[in-house]
Amino acid sequence: MLNTKSKLVAALFVVVSQAAMGFEALPDKPPVPADNSMSAAKVKLGQQLFLDPRLSVDGTVSCNSCHNVMGSGTDNRPVSVGVGGQKGGRSAPTVWNSAFLSVQFWDGRAASLEDQAKGPILNPVEMGMPSSDEAVQRIRSIAGYADEFKAVFGGKEPVTYDNIAKAIAAYERTLLTPNSPFDRYMKGDKNALPEQAKRGMKLVEKVGCTGCHMGPDFAGPALPVGTGFYQKFPTYENNDYVKKYNLMADTGRYAATKNEDDKHMWRVPTWRNVALTAPYFHNGSVATLDEAVRVMAKTQLDKTLTDKEVEDIVAFLNSLTGVFPKQEMPNLPLTPNRSLTDK
Repeated sequence: MLNTKSKLVAALFVVVSQAAMGFEALPDKPPVPADNSMSAAKVKLGQQLFLDPRLSVDGTVSCNSCHNVMGSGTDNRPVSVGVGGQKGGRSAPTVWNSAFLSVQFWDGRAASLEDQAKGPILNPVEMGMPSSDEAVQRIRSIAGYADEFKAVFGGKEPVTYDNIAKAIAAYERTLLTPNSPFDRYMKGDKNALPEQAKRGMKLVEKVGCTGCHMGPDFAGPALPVGTGFYQKFPTYENNDYVKKYNLMADTGRYAATKNEDDKHMWRVPTWRNVALTAPYFHNGSVATLDEAVRVMAKTQLDKTLTDKEVEDIVAFLNSLTGVFPKQEMPNLPLTPNRSLTDK
């Protein structure tokens, strides 16, 4: 029988040895920029804005429409649907744990959560506001919001586009899913993972998956905000999956930078809660996790996995599903005696 000291040493050995292989538990807190400190009032305001469809031109689409925080942080569609029923070109990434990413969007074109929050509001296919000035005026005209922005940000004109983005980003930094079976295992609970998941954990390293999917978010190494970790996808193009799932149609980061070296380069996506975020890849073309594992092995590592290997890896990926904090739907500031969008 191990005494208490021996058990502590054994648990510490597990944590150190797994971390050396590139496995890390999810930290308790994400990085917070110096110019956007967290407060309960700011987070509350950000949640209201995240859930408020009045930030869209016709009052029909909110941030939550594509990144549902009552569920997986996605809309579980191949591509999202914006104002007027328009369809976007890429699948919506999960908002859960996005605070640990060093860049945002599939192509990394936003350096921070604050930058990311500004994009969809003005995108004509997504939320469709004609300009940031009109978005600000919409929010400023709602008395309840004007009061909240004054309390949170102060100043003569507290309702600004930057401050709208800062509030949304502050809320998004609370969207963390800790205490997955994997995290409990990493902290010393050897019984937290079933044997199949443990085999899968060893297999993703042996096969080579952790060459890209490393770090606490399984999305790459810790990098400064604005510095992305990118990989080419697909790396190996001469296989049936590339054509079947139309993986070459989108040029990836090149569409944002126009740099030839960025063709088919993508920010490495997180594995956290990946079991819940189907369909998979930037175009949402793959319906199931086991098929996504097969596609990745072949297109990225030129390896064909056996059914048993796929099952073991999927078991490990399922162990990365964390505990979702309860989301209470907030009351939104109202607009008495006038229409939602003043039109």
